[in-house]
Amino acid sequence: MADIGTTTAVQDKVKLKEPDKYDVVFLNDEVTTVEFVMKVLIQIFHKTSDQATKITQHIHDKGKGVVGTYLYEIAEQKGIETTLLAREEGYPLQVKVQRNS
Repeated sequence: MADIGTTTAVQDKVKLKEPDKYDVVFLNDEVTTVEFVMKVLIQIFHKTSDQATKITQHIHDKGKGVVGTYLYEIAEQKGIETTLLAREEGYPLQVKVQRNS
């Protein structure tokens, strides 16, 4: 049989890495009300009332707290939504997005 110039390509297996997760962190301040923080946790972060109460208490006691862990784009969007709502209602709530450790 004659060689017709056919070659076979070998593909290396590609290892897919899970995308990094990012924490949305609220920083405690002396102006933002507990009621507002709980409202945001329920409306934007879809926490139950009990979860919102526990997270809010943790933020108050420790000075900051993780309110959720998401893919980067989602964490960033939730942070922006929270900040905009806080400013609209006159609160200085600070929200940080950081790589989950």
